Amino acid sequence: MHLTRSSGSGRRSRLRVAWTSRTRRRTGILAAVATVVASVAVGATTGAQAATSEGLLCQTDPQQTFSLTARSGYVTTPDGNSIYMWGYGMSSGRFQLPGPVLCVTAGSPVTVILHNTLPEATSILFPGQKGVKANGNPAQPQFVTDTTGTTSSLTSLVQAAPADSGSVTYTFTAGSPGTYLYSSGTDVTKQQQMGLYGALVVRPATAAGQVNDRADSAFSPQHEYVYLLSEIDPEVHLAVERSQPVDWASYNARYYLINGRSMPDTLAPNNASWLPNQPYGALVHIKPWDPVSNPLPAVIRYLNAGRVNYPFHPHGSDERVVNKDGHALQGTGSTAPQDLSYLKYDIDVMPGQTVDALMDWRDVEHWDALTNPIPTELPVITDQLLVGADTWFSESPYLGKQGTYPSNITVNNQCGEYYHVAHSHALQQATNYGAAFGGMMTVFRIDPPAGCPAS
Repeated sequence: MHLTRSSGSGRRSRLRVAWTSRTRRRTGILAAVATVVASVAVGATTGAQAATSEGLLCQTDPQQTFSLTARSGYVTTPDGNSIYMWGYGMSSGRFQLPGPVLCVTAGSPVTVILHNTLPEATSILFPGQKGVKANGNPAQPQFVTDTTGTTSSLTSLVQAAPADSGSVTYTFTAGSPGTYLYSSGTDVTKQQQMGLYGALVVRPATAAGQVNDRADSAFSPQHEYVYLLSEIDPEVHLAVERSQPVDWASYNARYYLINGRSMPDTLAPNNASWLPNQPYGALVHIKPWDPVSNPLPAVIRYLNAGRVNYPFHPHGSDERVVNKDGHALQGTGSTAPQDLSYLKYDIDVMPGQTVDALMDWRDVEHWDALTNPIPTELPVITDQLLVGADTWFSESPYLGKQGTYPSNITVNNQCGEYYHVAHSHALQQATNYGAAFGGMMTVFRIDPPAGCPAS
């Protein structure tokens, strides 16, 4: 999909988008088109969190000690709804969804102190980490024994912080390099639906710019992205807010999220001022692969905090799956393990699963930065999709450039960049309360090889 952008403000795109659609029978696809509004508002970051308007925001600490607080709060959806949630946030900060992205080093000790302000006990599970302890004791399921002392029932998968100002301290050694989901281990179905989840990124001890310990998993540190996928049934959240029983038999997810946001909010910058409790955007912004100027791919870290499979589908490019659940895809050879990574056009992410994929933009058949930078003839005005006084076209999958347009047509392209849709291929998940386009959807922005000017 090609979008064009007005040069009115002369500023780099920070996207907020209103979507329309129309069937393009010639190509057999549904072309999503966007009105792009420049926005450079980037909220302040706190603690040791890197400040960037795009990509991963890492929460780090020299001692790898993090203090989290489970709080209640509200998130907004693009259709104007406000939904009561629970979430982990930095204790020095505020409620947020999802929880902070904690970045640690493989093989090093980690401490996470959980404070609980919720009206019921809660906890955190750290799958894939080594030697997890809670308050100095091995982390293990918690049971309550009935009055006869002969039977017991499970209350939590791990030691929990008591309700209303309780706390618990978890310690562990960071596991193998990759991405992990951390989430509540108490009343899991309810508390995970309410928003108690986040991402843990474990970096190799000797090669921070790699997904795992394999040299062929190297990525561009400036192009690292997290896609934490989840869903919301607002009726569950309303029941919890009103302290009423939840009718799980009638569960029906209505909103589908990437990093706590639904399309078009997924395109807004990190820490957008109009999304104070949803700090993480989901716009991938890259340039074409080039062996000299841009040799390393981007990495997208997928996590599923929901109840069902999310088949995530990027348009226009395969991705190379290199890790699953924090483990490199490789054989068992001791000297040179076989590379078992694979290209995939639809990234299936199962409940609780994580998938790390490398992504770059290549057109080796048609495109060459020196000899053939524009491999296909750009469509003429009559072949372009007209929306009001704006011009959009999506006939070519390759990089384009601004052309000459009639004076009554707004040119919405900054410098010849392309935008390709990326969304859940279970199309009901690409909606906001059933209305398309929305939900679990974002775009990949591909700039020309020379990039775009800052002004």
